[in-house]
Amino acid sequence: MAEITAALVKELRERTGQGMMDCKKALTAAGGDIEKAIDDMRAAGAIKAAKKAGNIAAEGSIAVKVADDNKAAVILEVNSQTDFLALQDDFKGFVADSLEQAFAEQLTDVAPLIAARESAREALVAKCGENVNIRRLTRVEGDVVGSYLHGHRIGVLVVLKGGNAELAREIAMHVAASNPQFLSSAEVSEEAVAKEKEIFLALNADKIAGKPENIVENMVKGRISKFLAEASLVEQPFVKNPDVKVGELAKQAGAEIVSFVRYEVGEGIEKAEVDFAAEVAAQVAATQQ
Repeated sequence: MAEITAALVKELRERTGQGMMDCKKALTAAGGDIEKAIDDMRAAGAIKAAKKAGNIAAEGSIAVKVADDNKAAVILEVNSQTDFLALQDDFKGFVADSLEQAFAEQLTDVAPLIAARESAREALVAKCGENVNIRRLTRVEGDVVGSYLHGHRIGVLVVLKGGNAELAREIAMHVAASNPQFLSSAEVSEEAVAKEKEIFLALNADKIAGKPENIVENMVKGRISKFLAEASLVEQPFVKNPDVKVGELAKQAGAEIVSFVRYEVGEGIEKAEVDFAAEVAAQVAATQQ
């Protein structure tokens, strides 16, 4: 068996990012063969990754890439368990490589990307000790595509017919800030309108009690009109100039908004409620046993 030197441990640590003691144990088990130690650690990493898979990953990063000709773009969400990891270089590198692959292969579905990046994901999980997941991606194409990234937590793509990339970026910035639910009122489903009506009636039960039916109907119509304006991108006042609506802004520039995509880290993921006081108490109790 080859001697397990400090230099050998150091090399394995640099190549795998694992702790010193873990590297020494792996080298000992592999008889000093560093390549076998790496293979063994990778296999163990897959096991660790499987164990971590049950941990909720609701933090992470949004990344976007737009083609040089501004006619195509990809937006990607990769989740981690903590925002701290999302700011680390290893995680950023994984996100960047995943985004480049998705863009280069013109992927429109996240499943092939998840499969292709599984080994890299497992290695990252083994190194960082957190669950990491590629969650979703969207690819858009059009006459003009623009994007806006607000830090690493919100990303937007906007597709225009006419106009230019700067206008698309301005509108994307507005979408990031205002979070419209629909492009226009024509896209709002009957179900969404019915739900809004139900919410309004429930919240204003005291105000409408005893009022004539026609008065209540007008109140509901007023609320629905307001809802459609607030939820529709083209009807919203532009954040940089509230005197003009977003749809009018595009029209003035000879453009039409075709579509938009807005991602926000962790939206729709149910996060676990953590009772930190109970957690600390449990840890203290464990040390006293």
